[in-house]
Amino acid sequence: MQLATVQAPCGAIQGREKEGVLLFCGIPYAQPPINNLRFKAPQPMAVFSEPFSALKFGPAAPQLSGGGMTDSASVRWNEDCLSLNITTPKQACDASDKKKRAVLVWIHGGGYRTGQGAIPWYNGTRFAQNGDIVVVSINYRLGALGFADLTHLGEEFASSNINGTLDQIAALQWVQKNIAAFGGDPKRVTVAGESAGGFSVGTLIACEAAQGLFHRAIPQSGAAQHTLPQEAAAKVTERFLADLGENDAIGLLAASPEQILQAQATAASHFESGAGSMNNLGTTVGPFYPVHGTQLLPVDPLTAISKGIGNQVAVLTGTNADETTLWSSGKTDAEKLNRVATGLGAMSALETYKTTRPEADPATLSVALTTDHMFRIPAIRMLEARVPYNQNNWLYQFNWRSRAFDGKLGATHALEIPFAFDNLDRAGVDVFIGPGDKPQHVADTMHQAWIKFINDGDPGWPAYSLEQRSTMCFDEVSAVINDPDQLEREAWQGLR
Repeated sequence: MQLATVQAPCGAIQGREKEGVLLFCGIPYAQPPINNLRFKAPQPMAVFSEPFSALKFGPAAPQLSGGGMTDSASVRWNEDCLSLNITTPKQACDASDKKKRAVLVWIHGGGYRTGQGAIPWYNGTRFAQNGDIVVVSINYRLGALGFADLTHLGEEFASSNINGTLDQIAALQWVQKNIAAFGGDPKRVTVAGESAGGFSVGTLIACEAAQGLFHRAIPQSGAAQHTLPQEAAAKVTERFLADLGENDAIGLLAASPEQILQAQATAASHFESGAGSMNNLGTTVGPFYPVHGTQLLPVDPLTAISKGIGNQVAVLTGTNADETTLWSSGKTDAEKLNRVATGLGAMSALETYKTTRPEADPATLSVALTTDHMFRIPAIRMLEARVPYNQNNWLYQFNWRSRAFDGKLGATHALEIPFAFDNLDRAGVDVFIGPGDKPQHVADTMHQAWIKFINDGDPGWPAYSLEQRSTMCFDEVSAVINDPDQLEREAWQGLR
């Protein structure tokens, strides 16, 4: 094993060579949020007194195993989870190297309750090799430990309902102070993520405390709509505390992480419903999400963006054509389709989809409707809110259809991740894309677009405008289409 040591402002850090690049794993960016720091804002680390051995990925945040393609297996977790990983070109840490490279900071998805930065799909090797980019992946607090609203218990819990977002900000602050030691340019940082990671990016764009910490953003399958109002967060937390059997600070700090996870799961199941449907919080946003109406996030992200917050950041965003097939279960008949549309307040939109897709069965219509409601329309609305302030906006749609499960997944949620990272050969990806020739040409096109945006701030197709609505559609043959599915987009005007 070939080792490498860098001298950073945080102290000496030892990494290793892997696949022709340098990898530094499990670097703590804040103090462990344990004991009396549980439910508190992240606290800065002291400088390392001895070289830190960054040879092993740090544990994930406490979580129960999920059902997604990237988080279905059990993971090694610990409350001491606030760490990040760095992949950088081999020459970047050479003393003679003076180049300042663009930086990609990746925020993992998982519904704010599962996931970690060490998932192989997020391996940054190809970005380092093909784009000369420094890649950072982070862990942050999840679920109740990151987002339970305990503010009613006292000032010491004032940030409890948005600590996971504060963790992300702390990681970005660490990058600003230390990434130059790894060959990165703190003035050219792109923050990106998918699903809850994409929601996180949308929230950070809208957050005053995060301004200046990044300069470009790539929210994938996530925009600026996934935060909870305080009243909904209070309902979730009330149920969580009842299920935990604790209602004061002493009990919360004494509870084991396993007890917290179990109470979190029980409370979540009480509030959740099917993908894209309204739940009994009066929202499609799930429990244990970041909370707006707080000091960090006074208004919801879309409102903040519509007022010009984050307008100095260039944004590349988009969605997949069939996002919600990943959660589809059971038979969808006309009656179920009508229930879904009614729950979304979108019966009028459904009539448009029936017209534009006359051959579609109820299941197909349900996927189209819920995909647009949860992902595509919010992405468009975020860009629409930004256009008056900033022309550096780009939209994509990922249309390449998975061959897995007889094609039932289509262009499902998370499918684009290994294409953007050029990681089609990583563990589990073959199962997700299905049999047949590897679609490397699609990955090449998407990966190069991401490299261009991260390095130069322009992915290579026309910026999004209200007149043209240029959208890069990634597929077997990728092409720019102006305002794809226009009638379906227009059907959501005036709907929530």
